Amino acid sequence: MTRVGIAEVAAQAGVSVTTVSHVLSGRRPVAEGTRTRVFQVIERLGYQPNKLARGLATQRTMTVGLMVPDVTNPFYPMVLRGLDDVLMPAGYHAIVYNTDGSREQEIAFLQSMGSHVDGVVVASFQLARKDLLAHGTTMPLVRLGGGPFDADLGDLVRSDDEGGMAQAVRYLLEQGRRRVAYIGGVRHTGPSDLRETGFRRALAEVDRTVDEDLVIRGDFTRDAGREAAEILLDRADRPDAIACANDLIAIGVLDAGRKLGLSVPGELAVTGYDDIDAASLVTPALTTVVNPAREVGRACGAALLRQLTAKEKEPFRELVIANSLVRRESA
Repeated sequence: MTRVGIAEVAAQAGVSVTTVSHVLSGRRPVAEGTRTRVFQVIERLGYQPNKLARGLATQRTMTVGLMVPDVTNPFYPMVLRGLDDVLMPAGYHAIVYNTDGSREQEIAFLQSMGSHVDGVVVASFQLARKDLLAHGTTMPLVRLGGGPFDADLGDLVRSDDEGGMAQAVRYLLEQGRRRVAYIGGVRHTGPSDLRETGFRRALAEVDRTVDEDLVIRGDFTRDAGREAAEILLDRADRPDAIACANDLIAIGVLDAGRKLGLSVPGELAVTGYDDIDAASLVTPALTTVVNPAREVGRACGAALLRQLTAKEKEPFRELVIANSLVRRESA
C-alpha cells in the first residue's frame, strides 16, 4: 500500500506543504478554517507523519509525558483525554507514568523523561520545590494541581479545590447537619491540603470549631474511605455528615454506611469530590463537587503547547478552574 505523503495532503487541501507542516507542528498560527480543512484531508487519506524524520529535523520526539499518582483513579484518564484533545492535533502524543504517589518514583520520572519527551505534565503529591528545580527545568513543564503557584517551576493548572470543598460543606450545614466529618488524603499532598482547608474554612464561617477526632486522612481510594468511615461511625457521637476529598473515598463511605444499615442521607449525608462517572451510578447517587477533569487536561495541554511553540521564553502562569456542586441523592 502506497504511503500518503504531505504533498498529497497539501494538494487536496488546497494549501502549501509549509501550511500543512505548520498545522501539524502548531508552531505557526493557521486560520481555523484552514486547520479544519487540513485535518479533514488527513483523516480521509489516512496520512501518518513520518515521526522519525520529523524528529531528526526538529530535534523533537513529538511526545509528552503525563505523570500521575494512580492511573486507576478515573479522574486521570479524563485528564489524559483533555490533554490529547489539544496536543494530538498539533502532532504530539502523551505517554502516562504511574508513580503510586511515591516521591522516589516521581523523581525517577523526571530524571528518565528528559531524553524521551519534549515536555511533561506533572501531577505530583510528593515532590518538593528543590526536586522540581533540580530535575524539571530542562524541558517545558506544567504542574497539575496542588500549589501554591511558583513562577520558577512552570505553569500551574488547578481547580479551585479549597473553594469547591467549602461549597460542599456549606451545603451540608445548610441542610442542618450538626457533626460534619472530613476524610481526605495524607497531608502535604497538594489538592488534599487545599480541600481540607476548604472544609475548615466553611466551619469557621459559621463559628463552628473543628472536632479533630472527625478528621481522618488516608489514601484517595475506596478501601481507605470505607476504613475511615468505619472508625468514624463506630463512635458513640458519630457524625451525621461526611465530606470526602474525592469520589472514591465517598463511595467507600457509602459501603460502610450500607454495612452498618444506616440510611443515606437520612442518618448520614455524604459528599464526594471530582464527579467521576461512578458518582452518578452508585446507590444512592453521589452529591459531589464537579472537578472538570477533561477541561483541566485541555488547560494543561494548552499551557504545555504554549511553552513548546514559544519563540522566546514567556513568564509562567497559573490557571484556576472553577468547581461547582452537583446535588444528587446522598446529601
